[in-house]
Amino acid sequence: MENKFKHVFSVSAYKESPYLDECVESLKKQRHQSDIIICTSTPCDFIKNIAQKYEVPLYIREGKSDIRDDWNFAYNTADGDYVTIAHQDDVYDPLYTEEMHNKLKETDDSIMFLTDYIPLKNGNKGDRDINSKIRRFLRIPLKSRFLSKKKWVRKLTLAFGNSICCPSVTYNKGYLGENVFTSEYKFNIDWDTFYKLAQKEGSFAYADKPLVWYRIHDEATSKAFIDNQLRLTEDTNMFRQFWPEWIVKLLMRFYRKAYDTYSC
Repeated sequence: MENKFKHVFSVSAYKESPYLDECVESLKKQRHQSDIIICTSTPCDFIKNIAQKYEVPLYIREGKSDIRDDWNFAYNTADGDYVTIAHQDDVYDPLYTEEMHNKLKETDDSIMFLTDYIPLKNGNKGDRDINSKIRRFLRIPLKSRFLSKKKWVRKLTLAFGNSICCPSVTYNKGYLGENVFTSEYKFNIDWDTFYKLAQKEGSFAYADKPLVWYRIHDEATSKAFIDNQLRLTEDTNMFRQFWPEWIVKLLMRFYRKAYDTYSC
C-alpha cells in the first residue's frame, strides 16, 4: 500500500440530533486532517446549518430512512480509499486519524481499521463500564498483526458478542468495493457485517487505544432496540452462527446483563 491514501469521514445524520455539532467539531479537530461529508435521508434546516457552519458537503438520500440503506449511502458517497461512518452521537479523539494512518501504513492487506473506545454517559467522559471492559478483553488477539490475519482468530473475537465498536471502524473501500453493509439485521447490522468481513482474506488493523467516545443516552438506537426486544432476537440469532443451541442459551443468560450498560 502507498504511504499516502485518501480517507473520508462520512457522517450519517438523522433528524435533529443535539450531538451532531459536537461530533463534526471533533472531526474538524483531527490532528491529521481528512475530508468530511454529511449524509442524511432526513434533510432539515438543522442538519443543513451544521454542514454550513463547518463548511462540509451535505448529501441527501431519497427514500425512506433505513439504517442499512443510510449507511451504504454514506459509505458509497465518500470518495476515498478508506471511509469511516461517523455516528452523529459520538466524539472522536483528535489522534484518531493519525493513529489510523500509522496502523494502515504497517500493512498492505487491511480489511478495516478499528480502535478501543470509552462510553460517554450524560455528557461525561468517565470510567469504563463492564461492557467496554469485556469487549476490550475479547479484542486482545487483534493486537497481534500475525493473529489478526487469521480468519478463525477474527471470528473468535466476535463469537462471544460484538466486541467491535462500530463508529471506531474505518473500512478499506478500495478493497471492499461498494455496499459493504448487506446484513438483513436492523440492530446487529454491524456485528453481522464484521462477521462477514472476518471471513475475508486480509487483516484487521487494531489500535488498542480509546480513540472514540461512544455516547449512551435514552434516545439512542441501541436503547430503543433493547426496549422493543428486537435486540434480544437478533443477538440470539447471531450467536447461532457460532455455537450450538445449548451454548447459545447459556451465553444469552450472561449477555443480556450487558443491556443494563445502555441505561443512563
